[in-house]
Amino acid sequence: MAALADPKNTIEVLNRYHIVFQKKYGQNFLIDSHVIDKIISAAELTGEDTVIEIGPGIGTLTQYLCEHAGKVIAVEIDRSLIPILENDTLSAYDNVRIINDDIMKLDIDELIRVENNGKPVKIVANLPYYITTPIVMGLLEKRLPITSMTVMVQKEVAQRMQAEPGTADYGALSLAVQYYAQPYLAANVPVNCFMPRPKVDSAVIRLTLYEEPSVAVHDEKLLFSIIRASFNQRRKTLVNGICNYAGLNISRERIVKALGELKLSETVRGETLSLKTFAQLTDILSKDS
Repeated sequence: MAALADPKNTIEVLNRYHIVFQKKYGQNFLIDSHVIDKIISAAELTGEDTVIEIGPGIGTLTQYLCEHAGKVIAVEIDRSLIPILENDTLSAYDNVRIINDDIMKLDIDELIRVENNGKPVKIVANLPYYITTPIVMGLLEKRLPITSMTVMVQKEVAQRMQAEPGTADYGALSLAVQYYAQPYLAANVPVNCFMPRPKVDSAVIRLTLYEEPSVAVHDEKLLFSIIRASFNQRRKTLVNGICNYAGLNISRERIVKALGELKLSETVRGETLSLKTFAQLTDILSKDS
């Protein structure tokens, strides 16, 4: 079977089936075998692994997944691509299940229970830029039996996911991702590795999920409200950010007092605080409420 990572083979399939790229699905098909090798390497696949691939497209990455994993479940939203996957590009593989569904609406917990007896799976995906964060955070927040997520995302999103306190990329997404998982930037990917070419560069990032969140906190909901408030307007101090946030009702006095207990200035900004410090601040404020 022709490897789709070869651009000539991809073009042949596209022409044979008269494929029109669906902008609403953010379709950009990989055409670089070196990048795919990096994805496979970062995912650390073995023959014992079951992989859920989000958005297989015409099956370029899926072919490699089938050759390295024990089982692949490919979830594709575009109905027009299903016959191509089933009857052509993936027809040689007996370890793949193709599902036509929207990953945002699919009961993934049930899917894992049915397809893998509830045992942990790995997620691999070339994610559409417009819905990257909702997909990633949705999977993390549901605490599904997932060991890792190796995903292609917009480069600046990958940088934000792994950013550290005090850096320009550090923000609410950094803290949310790092609460649930350890990020590892596996590769930077230029636009010429895709067809059609996207307008911005991409990156492959692996998120290795923790069995328990990376920090302990008594009120998880309050933690993320405080984090969002702290980065809602980056130029504001943390005190002003929390005071002015519509979802919270915490007085300036309480916030200043809590910061004092942590030996932090009342002029401190959220971008300088670690996840651990945010958790400590949350615990103090939750006890005072």
